[in-house]
Amino acid sequence: MNTSRHQIRFLLGRNIIETELNDPTTTLLEFLREQAELKGTKEGCAEGDCGACTVLIGELKDGRLQHTSANACILLLGMVDEKQIITVEHAALPEPHPVQRAMVATDGSQCGFCTPGFVMSMIGLQAAHADHGHESPPTREAIDQALAGNLCRCTGYGPIIDAARHACALPLSPDWQAMSCEAQTTLSAWGKEVRPLASHGKCGHFEAPRTSAALLKVLQQHPDATLVAGATDVGLWITKHGRPLSTLVHVGAIDELKTIESNDAGLHIGAAASLADAANALGALSPNIERVLLRFGGAQVRNRGTLGGNIANGSPIGDMAPILIALDARLHLSGPDGPRTIPLEAFFIAYGKQDLNPGEFLESISIPISDLNGFRCWKISKRFDQDISAVLGAFQLLIDGEQVHSARICFGGMAGTPQRAVACELALTGQPFNRATLALAQTALMSDFSPLSDLRASRHYRLRVANNLLERYWLDRIAGETQPDLYSSSMPGLLQHD
Repeated sequence: MNTSRHQIRFLLGRNIIETELNDPTTTLLEFLREQAELKGTKEGCAEGDCGACTVLIGELKDGRLQHTSANACILLLGMVDEKQIITVEHAALPEPHPVQRAMVATDGSQCGFCTPGFVMSMIGLQAAHADHGHESPPTREAIDQALAGNLCRCTGYGPIIDAARHACALPLSPDWQAMSCEAQTTLSAWGKEVRPLASHGKCGHFEAPRTSAALLKVLQQHPDATLVAGATDVGLWITKHGRPLSTLVHVGAIDELKTIESNDAGLHIGAAASLADAANALGALSPNIERVLLRFGGAQVRNRGTLGGNIANGSPIGDMAPILIALDARLHLSGPDGPRTIPLEAFFIAYGKQDLNPGEFLESISIPISDLNGFRCWKISKRFDQDISAVLGAFQLLIDGEQVHSARICFGGMAGTPQRAVACELALTGQPFNRATLALAQTALMSDFSPLSDLRASRHYRLRVANNLLERYWLDRIAGETQPDLYSSSMPGLLQHD
């Protein structure tokens, strides 16, 4: 008996779409513009950076429909299987949405190219604001966070922010509520069928197994398949690099890979949990982690990107790996030879090479809960929002009295992989954490790394910043001095590019 589906199905607004997936690398943006002929969603950057292609994705979470923003340019069409897609055209039916009317009233649109994306991000903010029962307008901080993934070259953002402040304080319209109720009914019915997508088109395969066991079988059948979680990285392989990918396996339909649990043993996060869903649990560990996560792309990227994907792609400048290595995280892998657990730091062998055997996949990440009063992490980049790190430093020192009992220090952007500062740690361990020890540790730190110069930062800059971050950590922990916020522009020349 055939237990899989060969066609993808989703709601486009209120309409059910069932179609063949001839090319597994087809993006949602390509479908919307070229097949559905919905031209309101624009292509600006084709890399998930500008937000002109923003749409809302409706999906069931704990049995309840939720809408989150996403970049259609790097979201693969197969990934929206059994979800709802809402574009700017659907927002305007049967009449302009309150957000659209507010944009007109505040003169929030000039050339208009970016406007559909801003509108969709604001509608997503309004829906989330109403879902949480807020009656007052959203705060400026909430607006900034919701719009950080949308770029405008004309208006200076002021009128757009005014539109968001006014429109997002309004209740949801009856039309929106009716459409959401219909979508919840449809998606719930589809979910009960439990038939995974296994599309075999003319240009390749796209499979979305629903269990880890099924994922293992698919990977055995397709050993050269590319695993896709949020596609915030793989999407760029397609849109920017033109890389041919004939078999894609999507892990986003496997609920057991999305669990987030906290117990006496620590925090346990499934590899397919989105960064947005994991943000509260991770942010609760440290305010520093919370601030770094707010700078991890825009909301559209955090809504799709996963914690496991950020680790498994092996990038030396991924934001989460240095943080988790400093916290002594473990990876739980599953493969044809059974499960195994390894320290996260052992996963990165060399640039582009990770400790992942054929047919194996990352199942989850566990973080031991310990005394995190000594933990700090800071991200340094050219701009505040939506920028890749030049350097990211994470520090976890346990200090007994005045003596350093243990030290875990990890940097991203300083080597071909996220890497611990071993010589620096040795210089600190067993020593009083005073100015003299700091000087020795800074000297040792310079021997730990030989970073490259690239478009994000020079070798000299990276070494200087790593040295300065260690000093900042010392000032935070021991000297008790009030430090300028790294997330402002108050440290020119020290932690920012000239």
